[in-house]
Parts: sequence; C-alpha cells; structure tokens
Amino acid sequence: MIKVGVLLAGSGVMDGSEIHEATLTLYFLAKAGVKAVCMAPDIDQYHVINHQGNEVEEGQRRHVLTEAARIARGDIQAVASVSANDIDALIVPGGFGVAKNLCNFAIKGNRCEVLTQVESLIRELHQQGKPQGFLCIAPVLAASVLPGVRVTIGNDPQTAQAIQNFEGAHQDAEVGDIVIDDDYKVVSTPAYMLGPGIADIAVGIEKCVNQVIAWTRVSTHS
Repeated sequence: MIKVGVLLAGSGVMDGSEIHEATLTLYFLAKAGVKAVCMAPDIDQYHVINHQGNEVEEGQRRHVLTEAARIARGDIQAVASVSANDIDALIVPGGFGVAKNLCNFAIKGNRCEVLTQVESLIRELHQQGKPQGFLCIAPVLAASVLPGVRVTIGNDPQTAQAIQNFEGAHQDAEVGDIVIDDDYKVVSTPAYMLGPGIADIAVGIEKCVNQVIAWTRVSTHS
C-alpha cells in the first residue's frame, strides 16, 4: 500500500495546522485507498492563540506533536523519526503553525529558517524523486528548501515575492487550482490563502492529493 506522510504543525489555524485542510487531506487520501502517515515535530509551539479572539495567551504553552495528535486521532509520530525511506510521498497542510512551528517565516520573513528535521525530510524526498504536495502557506517550505521550485500560494503579492526571494518561482492560481512542477514533483494549491470556505478549498486539495498519488503510483510501478 502507498504511504503518504502528512506533516502537521499543531492543531488550529492561528498557531498550528489548519484543521479543515488537514482533515480534507486525510479524507482524500483515505478515499483513494492510500495510507496516511501523520507526523509532527516533537517541540513546543511558538505561542498559543485563543481562536475565539485571535489573541496570544500569554504564559500558555502547548506541544506541537501533542496538539497534532488531536487531528491524527493519536496515530502520529515525531517527524525526526521518519525518513524518506519510510514513505512514498509527503503532503503538508497549511495553517500559521507552518510559518511559526515548522519554520519561522511568520517572524523572519525572507530570512526564514526551516526546522532542521523538516528540511531534511523535504530534501531527502526530493533527492529520491518522491512527490510532495503543499497547501495554503506551506509552499514557503518548498521554496525555502528547494531553490527553483514552482509553487502557488494564490495571489498574495507579499508572500509571492517572498517565494521569489527564496529563488522559487510563484504562479498565481485560484482556490480550486493546482500548480504542478513536474521537474521537482511538487504540487501546490492555495486553499485558505484564498478560501472562502471548506467546500471551496476541497476542490483544490482533492486535485493536489490526487496528483501526489498519481505521481507515486507511476514511480512505484516503474
């Protein structure tokens, strides 16, 4: 059975993984008969946000792996324990936790640094020619680690410029679109960078998941 890693950054759009995006990813993988391998960094979150008022909860601490386990229903492992040999592909849902916990793009922008264990996995998968999908803000990870890759975050000029500053190529897209880079085997979709709702983002996410699976089936049978 094909195994696709799903890299989570916590639980909640403002300080972790975007739950709709993560759930839709898991649903479309399951619908296609593919096994999802959920993973997250074994680290503390950058901070904790009260999602009712979108305010920082001073003095509160939450753990990325523990929070991500809520989405994975407990079936999750530390990303540091996963190698490119363990999975056939990778998908990274969005959410501000990607830009705060998996990297520090939300804080440092163009001077962004990617968590070493995340960077290593993305790079190893690329070196093995294995497909990767990135949703919402997650394409900044691809651009940071894989210079020259072509991705989309929708049409936000500031984020698109940041991707270009990472030596990536940005292509504008609508919420239901995907952007495919065949050379890198990377596919991306804007999701909640554009929204506006769960039915809208589901269109692009299903296409993204299916493209990752299609690539994987070709490579595993070649």
